[in-house]
Amino acid sequence: MAEIAQTLILAVLVGIGAQIVAAWLRLPGIVCLLVFGISLGRSGLGAIDPQQLGPALEAIVSLAVALILFEGGLGLELRDVGKVSGSLRNLVTIGTLVSFAGGGMAAHWLAEFPWPIALLYSSLVVVTGPTVIGPLLKNIQVDRQVSALLESEGVLIDPIGAILAVVVLDIIIDGGGDPSAILAGMLWRLGSGSLIGGLGGWAIAAFLRRAPFLSDDLRNLTVLAGAWGLYSLSQQTASESGLMAVVIAGIVLRAAELPEARTLRRFKGQLTLLAISVLFVLLAADLSLASVFTLGWGGLAAVLVLMLVVRPLNVWLCTAGSDFNWRQKLFAGWVAPKGIVSASVASLFSILLTQGGITGGESIKALVFLTIATTVTAQGLTAGWVADWLRLTSTERRGIAIAGATPVGLLVARLFADRGEAVAIVETDPEACKQAESAGFRVFSSSALDTAVLEAAGLESVGTFLAATSNGEVNAVLAQRAAEEFAPPRVLAAVPTEENSNGNGQAKRSSKVQPAFATQRSLKEWNQLVSDRAVKLGETIMRSTDLDLQHAHLTALIRTGELIPLLIARDDRLMVVSAHDPWLAGDRLIYLLHDPKPKLLQSLAGSRKPEFTIERLPSVEELPLASEAIQEAI
Repeated sequence: MAEIAQTLILAVLVGIGAQIVAAWLRLPGIVCLLVFGISLGRSGLGAIDPQQLGPALEAIVSLAVALILFEGGLGLELRDVGKVSGSLRNLVTIGTLVSFAGGGMAAHWLAEFPWPIALLYSSLVVVTGPTVIGPLLKNIQVDRQVSALLESEGVLIDPIGAILAVVVLDIIIDGGGDPSAILAGMLWRLGSGSLIGGLGGWAIAAFLRRAPFLSDDLRNLTVLAGAWGLYSLSQQTASESGLMAVVIAGIVLRAAELPEARTLRRFKGQLTLLAISVLFVLLAADLSLASVFTLGWGGLAAVLVLMLVVRPLNVWLCTAGSDFNWRQKLFAGWVAPKGIVSASVASLFSILLTQGGITGGESIKALVFLTIATTVTAQGLTAGWVADWLRLTSTERRGIAIAGATPVGLLVARLFADRGEAVAIVETDPEACKQAESAGFRVFSSSALDTAVLEAAGLESVGTFLAATSNGEVNAVLAQRAAEEFAPPRVLAAVPTEENSNGNGQAKRSSKVQPAFATQRSLKEWNQLVSDRAVKLGETIMRSTDLDLQHAHLTALIRTGELIPLLIARDDRLMVVSAHDPWLAGDRLIYLLHDPKPKLLQSLAGSRKPEFTIERLPSVEELPLASEAIQEAI
């Protein structure tokens, strides 16, 4: 028992350590997991011996893979899937057969595998790796249509590939069989798994809706228990149908649109990362490098044919007649990394073949791991470059979501709207909501801590989140929540100046939240000044000839509390100013300048200050080059 615990603990430590190194080096996590696992396994230092787990290894692998595929189904964006449904259907049906036949021929003719073993290998690599594809595509921000196709294929084809592999294995071990019975068995596994998963997912969603007394943590664990329960029930009904059950259950739960769905996906995502890390380390540690080298150049050639011939041909056939252009097809044909399902099933089959007295189990495992290592490394490292070359990187996320319908917040919203960018405002004060609605903005009368509201406001697609209430501490909390839950490219919070600097008076950097505006006055004071009409709105262009001088004079006005920089117009982008943003030559800096004259004249006249109305403010194009005060200063 102590040896089992030690092996598992070491696998966790090594797996998480490998993920940390991968994040630091900006590499696909699976690359470091394979390197660490092999280095510490039986072909390396021998520190990790998965065989010490005995029969528990198969149970760990099965439950972990079920969790991974459940999370994959839960993460599918159904709206995007609907746009590529035809090509997706072809890829998981016709595409499976093309990959199965092409991979088998490559393994037989090039790696010199006997036909049964070659077809078993090809059945293991018809799948792609959703846990590899997802982070990869998110990293390079590829075209959304291509991304939806590849991510959906990765999730849906995994259980189909696993069932196909089991059918092929049964044929090899039993020495053949009736083709009609084989086909019926495969359809029974797919059908029973889909039915159990669909009904089970609906039941879990219905229970969660009727159990408001459950805490978020208990809800997450309830879903985890339910997913594993469905997997077990489906496995007892038809062997190897459990993977299809958990995928369908995840899709049904996603479609149910539960209020706590985002928290649930985040929890399952963390568990999945842990499961992947441990599994890859254990499976790689059990790999014999000698068996990989025994494959020779023929094994590598088989993998290259699978990557460069079979996969592109598969994609072109399955997307014929679709809306995909040649660039999208070429990218989809290049990116098909193999992942945890191939590795785990190959490892289990290697044991079963050996137990059945059939040679070739170790060779299959070696070729599958060679396929994983080659596809992940080659495609993972080049996908970004290929996407750029094919001009498939997504257009940068635009638009802004603002927490706080304050005068300054509304001013920023108007300037973004004048540029044609989407604007959403979240506010709790009914009067402020009415004012923002009367100005023509999309307003959500709720707290910005509610992730469902932020999701409805479009935070998953906008480029900027700005917390601009009059309370700096509240802004910091709101911005941190938005960054953790949605991770938009820019997250800013209007916080007091002392919270923007360390003991040396230098701005602190945060990888997630940046301080907005960089001003010595609090946002509450600037809101009052805007309401009192005691400000001038203007802009200045940063000139390369005297950039340092402009910096000095503008910084002096900021330090005296007379100026607050709001936005930077750079190229065709509009950005909320952060304390960390450099001002570059050619930037158009849009600012508010304190002008006490209107307030003074108002006091002398004894008249009430006019109500703040956003329509009275000019658009960016109507702004003067600079106010008189700035012109005098520079």
